[in-house]
Amino acid sequence: MNLDVFEHPAGGYRKIFETCEELSETLPATVTGRIPSFLKGSLLRLGPGLFEVGDEPFYHLFDGQALMHKFDFKNGQVTYFRKFVRTDAYVRAITEKRVVITEFGTFAYPDPCKNIFSRFFSYFKGVEVTDNCLVNVYPVGEDFYAVTETNYITKVNPDTLETLKKVDMCNYININGVTAHPHIERDGTVYNIGNCMGKGATLAYNIVRIPPTQKGSDHFGMSENYFVFVETPVKINLLKFLSAWSIRGSNYMDCFESNESQGTLFHIARKDPGEYIDHKFKGAPIGMFHHINTYEDQGFVVVDLCAWKGFEFVYNYLWLANLRANWDEVKKAAMMAPQPEVRRYVIPLDIHKEEQGKNLVSLPYTTATATMHADGMIWLEPEILFSGPRQAFEFPQINYERYGGKNYTYAYGLGLNHFIPDRICKLNVKTKETWVWQEPDSYPSEPLFVQTPEAVDEDDGVLLTIVAAPGSQRPAYLLILNAKDLSEVARAEVECSIPVTFHGMYKP
Repeated sequence: MNLDVFEHPAGGYRKIFETCEELSETLPATVTGRIPSFLKGSLLRLGPGLFEVGDEPFYHLFDGQALMHKFDFKNGQVTYFRKFVRTDAYVRAITEKRVVITEFGTFAYPDPCKNIFSRFFSYFKGVEVTDNCLVNVYPVGEDFYAVTETNYITKVNPDTLETLKKVDMCNYININGVTAHPHIERDGTVYNIGNCMGKGATLAYNIVRIPPTQKGSDHFGMSENYFVFVETPVKINLLKFLSAWSIRGSNYMDCFESNESQGTLFHIARKDPGEYIDHKFKGAPIGMFHHINTYEDQGFVVVDLCAWKGFEFVYNYLWLANLRANWDEVKKAAMMAPQPEVRRYVIPLDIHKEEQGKNLVSLPYTTATATMHADGMIWLEPEILFSGPRQAFEFPQINYERYGGKNYTYAYGLGLNHFIPDRICKLNVKTKETWVWQEPDSYPSEPLFVQTPEAVDEDDGVLLTIVAAPGSQRPAYLLILNAKDLSEVARAEVECSIPVTFHGMYKP
């Protein structure tokens, strides 16, 4: 990568972790360049927008209250609008001027007038689980939902950004939480993975299928015929989770622990008929939040993902105090953290016991290996597709519509420089060639790929990203890049700051 590693001594990145107001009406944006005529509709994004309530701060990146953003495209013009999602967590915080519901890293002190044990998931009477849906927005049938990773999802109106209703998934399926990253097939079938209490209070993972009545994932992989679930060493300790609430000022972050000896387990299941493939695939410990793509080739399942090396939980480095520190401190903290890498694992489907000790992967284009040990366990070693010291390729996106679950060439990502987002990257997963867009003191978000209507090539299209430029006259803009070479097509600047966003979607 012509990776000119930027320094950020001025600390402008702090702005993306600051509270902002919602808007009462749409703001016009100032367009430079030309908005492609095929962009009609909206870019929807979600992230935190309220970082304290009264004088009580939220402490973790994933605690700020959910703010939904929308850029509308119409006749080459662009407007911007945003509204807080009216979750219970938000409404009660605003009403009572304090943190009422415990978030990921922020403990809510119980209201002395109320019994704090109101309800805990579907099994335990206890705690109020947060519905702060700050991670993603996606369609289910005709409806749109804002989501996080608990059992609550929130139905929203994608045009007015109004909150319609809170949905408890427990009322429909036996799960305690689902991921914010479903897979969506071409016919609109939605697949997600959740966890539930199995027999004898064991924890089970289950795949949830919502039939079509209408895009992509990252917490688990899906090829045309298989699901791949990567079980990392970091787990929620259920007993800690239960006792934490009743005993002390505790939050979700306190309940994670890492099993250093477990390594990483790769579970594979056939989609139709739905059945678990009973082979033990294992690799060295990694942290992982986002799959890039998964596809089948000649009897192998190829799994590309964004890895963080080692067993330490990356979320430990995403406390707001760390992210808002001065640049030298930010860099120092990232030196201690797990190192990021884009990795390709290859899982063999056709396995014979006699092939112990030899590499089972025969795909000509990869150096990834799979070796059977004496006990029948198959050890996976990855091929490294991208690696830069403390430079992560994260929040990956592909041309999901045409290449999700298929052999593909290009991935797009947000470049994190010591955890601070400061560039947009493109990666050719076959040749490892990279492209970069970056500007000084500019902090982009996850790039979403929109293909051109007459697209021939996989990368015929544009990338949409929201960039915070705190020092500028107009402190934020929507940036449109040519997906071929990351050259700028257009930008639409607004006269207000926009904080960090995680995920979102383009709604034509």
